[in-house]
Amino acid sequence: MTGALEERYADRIAGVLSCYDRVVITGTLPTVCYADGMTGFLRARGIGIFEYSDFASDLRDQVRAAATSVAEAAGVTIEHIAKSHIRKESVVTKVLEQRGDHPGLVHVISAMEACDAYKPWHDQQTHRNSVRPTRGKCLHYYFYFMDAELGLIYLRVPTWAPFRLQFYCNGHSRLARQLAAEDIGFTMADNAFTRVADWQRAQDLADGFSPDLLHRVLDRYAALCCPVLDVFGQTYHWSLMQVEYATDMVFRSATTLQPLYEQLTRQSVLNVKAEQIATFLGRRIEPQLAQEVGSQFSTRIEGTCIKHRFGKASIKMYDKVGCVLRIETTTNDVSFFKHHRKVEHRQGPATHALAPVKKSIYSLIDLREILQGCNRLYLGHLSALDDFSAGIRALERVTKPRTVGEKTVKGINFFEAGDSALLHALQNPKVNIAGIRRADLLPDLEMFSPNRLSRHLRRLLDIGVIKRVTGTYRYYLTKAGRAATAAAERLTQAVIVPNMI
Repeated sequence: MTGALEERYADRIAGVLSCYDRVVITGTLPTVCYADGMTGFLRARGIGIFEYSDFASDLRDQVRAAATSVAEAAGVTIEHIAKSHIRKESVVTKVLEQRGDHPGLVHVISAMEACDAYKPWHDQQTHRNSVRPTRGKCLHYYFYFMDAELGLIYLRVPTWAPFRLQFYCNGHSRLARQLAAEDIGFTMADNAFTRVADWQRAQDLADGFSPDLLHRVLDRYAALCCPVLDVFGQTYHWSLMQVEYATDMVFRSATTLQPLYEQLTRQSVLNVKAEQIATFLGRRIEPQLAQEVGSQFSTRIEGTCIKHRFGKASIKMYDKVGCVLRIETTTNDVSFFKHHRKVEHRQGPATHALAPVKKSIYSLIDLREILQGCNRLYLGHLSALDDFSAGIRALERVTKPRTVGEKTVKGINFFEAGDSALLHALQNPKVNIAGIRRADLLPDLEMFSPNRLSRHLRRLLDIGVIKRVTGTYRYYLTKAGRAATAAAERLTQAVIVPNMI
């Protein structure tokens, strides 16, 4: 999965695990989650528009009563937090230290927070009454549960219509419950597995994250904590709000990871470019979108984190607890990603086409492959950059003349303008996804005529710098080619250029 880096450190890596991390889901009542829908509901029930506040207040009281009932049944006292600097997670962690991790209600926290709302409105031109969307503040309840299957979760419930819910779960927490259920030994630290008795079984369980199970859990907690479903006569629609997918490379010792991580962060800062960030995330960067791309290097409480962002998606790399190298792709809008799926049309039959990922929780199945692919591309790129010694050996092989048949093929010259430009073009990550044709290279290589470019590609093929995709005229860098070009670029940027200033 993780390519050269995993092979190189195989004897010092305990295991590699890819898993959903943070998943935040929004629950909406389909027919009243927008102003016109709520207006239609009120009219259908014979409720006057300017009676809306009384109607919503009655529902608020029902939600408050349900919160009190749920808390009392579990012997839990609702804790109100009035100060924004107090982290709810820290409060719950302290409760768990005393309570333990057995299933059931862990804690209930209340807080005044911003919420969606409606206000009655009379249109002076049409003389019609309706509700309009607005923003306000209302009391919210955070119900923290230790779920038997998902581990620690919370459901955030507002006390004011349209009762937009927020649900949180964590894939690592879920996996821990499943490993315990199968009696597979493991050790966790700071939301990361540092030891698992059976890494392959753990990966299989992580890959089995079921949207069907998740849907049942969501409906159950919504019915328990937000008793308005009968009033509106419908169930919640659940959509993905934020998703994180992590690939963890677990080292046996921090003494191995620390110097490697320092080297990887330096290489990422120097060599991961804006267009590559977009490519890792499956997108092509257009000039008008260039301002959305950036790299941010930030210091964490423990270790450091390097983060590359593009629009509403990002890739970050950081060390956890000293022995876990984590690559994590995060998105606040899953429709940022595209894949081939069935597309319904207003007119005509459905077709299969490249389209944005749907925000439904059932997209978690396809999204897992997409986000895992982003992590692989990023780590694969860093793998080629990291192995400096392997790059030097490859550099020696590809720069020396080689006899092919009856002719002698000269090696590449990284300081010759033509060779340098061609190799730079071939080093683009999108080349390694599907390969690239001569026609695709020509627009960026003005110094080459078509015939001359063909001869240079033939030469790179003969000396083992590139390969051709079987049955096509598409080319991509070999492992030796990637390592050699990465080493040459690193020498140029880190040594030669600075010493020329």
